[in-house]
Amino acid sequence: MEASLTIFPDDAEPVTIAPSVSFVVYGTPAPAGSKKVVPMGKRFGIIDDSKRSRPWKNLVGQQAGTVMEGRALLRGPLKVALRFVVRRPKGHFGRRGLLPSAPPYPMVKPDVLKLARGVEDALSGIVYADDAQIVKELLVKEYGEQERVEVEVWELPA
Repeated sequence: MEASLTIFPDDAEPVTIAPSVSFVVYGTPAPAGSKKVVPMGKRFGIIDDSKRSRPWKNLVGQQAGTVMEGRALLRGPLKVALRFVVRRPKGHFGRRGLLPSAPPYPMVKPDVLKLARGVEDALSGIVYADDAQIVKELLVKEYGEQERVEVEVWELPA
């Protein structure tokens, strides 16, 4: 994965700074769903409404854990870039390939913010202490062959 610091052109850091953490998770990105309050005996608990959220967060967390093995949590302010690649629907293709009417961007659910929230939650406690440390973020959702999320995290000077 190439360094993508140029996506933050207003930054004072030179373009040559590599991400502190960088990895790819292959699979179908799943959103962090809306939260739902459920009774648990005499108490209440909060669960994610999305059924696919837990397995996806586990997959992201496992990959992050492998990359972070033996490293301390990032504790300063963070800059994050997340690139989600999703598969085009079969209806976008005809006998001769991609149809001219096929949209160039995936303007369908899930929205990129919910996808990002799932990844951010999965990285908390593994890559960084808390997702509140994220002060700059670039989110991209585009079509591609192999579904995945590409994760880059930079620790900024405090």
